[in-house]
Amino acid sequence: MATHDIIVIGASAGGVQALSKLVAALPAGLPAAVFIVLHIPTDAPSLLPAILARDSQLAVAHAVDGEEIRRGRVYVAPPDQHLLIEDSHVKLMHGPKENLHRPSIDALFRSAARSAGPRVIGVVLTGARADGTVGMRAIKQRRGVTIVQDPLEAPFPSMPMSVMQEIKVDHSVPLGEIPTLLHQLSHETAEEEGRYPMPDEIEIEARIAEQEMEGDELIASVEKLGRISKLTCPDCHGAL
Repeated sequence: MATHDIIVIGASAGGVQALSKLVAALPAGLPAAVFIVLHIPTDAPSLLPAILARDSQLAVAHAVDGEEIRRGRVYVAPPDQHLLIEDSHVKLMHGPKENLHRPSIDALFRSAARSAGPRVIGVVLTGARADGTVGMRAIKQRRGVTIVQDPLEAPFPSMPMSVMQEIKVDHSVPLGEIPTLLHQLSHETAEEEGRYPMPDEIEIEARIAEQEMEGDELIASVEKLGRISKLTCPDCHGAL
């Protein structure tokens, strides 16, 4: 039986300290792969893997495009790349920014929901604005487990609060309780994926983000999600 073997974590402001505490408390032999997106500048090297590895019992490194996913490892999104999950492999994409960020939490979470369905555990930690909300909704739709850091203790509560306003999360707990909860959930049996088919909007958004569409198919797919604006994206110059 499948277990919850894919853990995706998103953080922004205040995230280095929160992630350091969380990753340090994860046990060796965790039967899940952990993927992390932290909002970082696109034009500077990221020291996050080295910071997290100091006290981690798990191997921590920047994700490498195409590498096979292995349990008991922590994959960190590199600067200026979306970190995605595609079946049993990592995928990095220099696609359009989402919520003003690349890497984007929503992009990671949506790809996890698409690839692993009920096996996914999504975690949103401290951060400003609302990145991660749409991704958590996708995880919820696919019957994954949703966790947020208790907004009352988060240095920047906007991200967890935004998720809680959008969906009924499975767990809202203090940061110090999340590692034990993840360890417990990673040993539990996940529901059967076939019972929760892929919603059309998740499939469309995932394929757009992964640049799997061109021309007429892209336009037709976008029109299924909403009306195309006359405005264009200042980053990729595509229609909004």
